[in-house]
Amino acid sequence: MEEDNALSQSLQHPRRSLGNRYRTQAEKFLKLGDGGANISWAEQSAKQSVLYDFTNEENWRVLIRIKVLMKDSEGARSVLSDLFSVLGRNPELMSQLSEIDIVASCENLLDGAFLSDPLDPDKWWSGIRDKPDELQVFFERLRTLDVSDQRSNILYSRRLERLRKGGHEDEFLELSRVLLSQRPANHELWEQLGMLYERREEYDEAWLCYDQANVVHPRSSARERFRERMEAKVGGLAEKPWTEPSITDRSQFLSRLGRLSTKEIDDEVLTNDEEELEVSRLEALRKQGRDTEAFFLARRMAAEGVEGAKKMVTEILGDLNR
Repeated sequence: MEEDNALSQSLQHPRRSLGNRYRTQAEKFLKLGDGGANISWAEQSAKQSVLYDFTNEENWRVLIRIKVLMKDSEGARSVLSDLFSVLGRNPELMSQLSEIDIVASCENLLDGAFLSDPLDPDKWWSGIRDKPDELQVFFERLRTLDVSDQRSNILYSRRLERLRKGGHEDEFLELSRVLLSQRPANHELWEQLGMLYERREEYDEAWLCYDQANVVHPRSSARERFRERMEAKVGGLAEKPWTEPSITDRSQFLSRLGRLSTKEIDDEVLTNDEEELEVSRLEALRKQGRDTEAFFLARRMAAEGVEGAKKMVTEILGDLNR
C-alpha cells in the first residue's frame, strides 16, 4: 500500500527516543480497543515508530501485530518487504507469498528474521564473534548484498564497527569500501574509516576519507580536526611536514571506489564510452539512475578541476539523499 511504501522512502537516522514515544502511543491506542479510529491511530503511531527508529525490533513487532489485528495481509507483506530491505535481503522474496494470506504467519516470519539477523549490533556481534565459520559467511555475504538503502547501510556500518573493535581491521577496511561504494553519503562510516587509517599512520588515506565525510556532510569537522592534529604532530620537529594528497592521489582514490560501485554497463555506454567526454559519461550515468557511480565520477572530476563538477556533486548528493 502507498502509505506502507512511504516507510522506505522517508529515511532518517535512528532517533530512539522518538521511536519509543510513538511505539508507546501505538500500544496505548491498542489497549483502548474498540477497533475503528483507535486501531487506525495505533497503526499511524506504529509506522512513525519504525520510521524514527528502524533499529528497534519492538517497533516492528507492534506494527506487524496491528496488521494482524486489521487482517491486512497486503500491509503485513509490505512491512516484511521493508524489513528485508533494511537487512539487505532481496524484497522480491516476498513475491513468493504474493497469492497467500500471510496474516497468520507474518509474526513468526518477523521473529524468524530477527532470530537469524538481529537489528541490535551488540546482540548481533555477541552471537557471531566466537564463530569463525559464521563470520566468514558474513564477510562473503556482505560482499554481494545490496546495501544501497540508507537504513541498511547504517545497520551494516554499525556491524562493521563491532568487527573493527573485535580486531577484524582488514575486513573492516575492505567491507567499509563495499558499503561506501553503494551509499557514499554515509559520513559516519567515512569518519570511522579515516580514524582507522590515521591510527595505522596511513595519513593520506585518512585525509581522503575525512575529506569525503566533509563533502557529503559539510558540518563534519573531521577533516579540520585531522589537519590540526597533523600540524601539532610535526610542529617544531625536524621531520617533513605532512601535506595534503596530490590531485593524482585523490583521483586514483575516487576511481577505485567508483569501480567498486560500477554495475554492468549497457550497450549505449559501451559503444560510446571511449569517445565521449567525461561530462557526457556522467550525464549518461545519471540518465540511467546510476547516481552512486555518477557521484564518484563527479568527485574525481571536481578533484581534477573540471568546470562545473562541484555543482554536479551537490546535485547528485541531493538525489542520493532523497
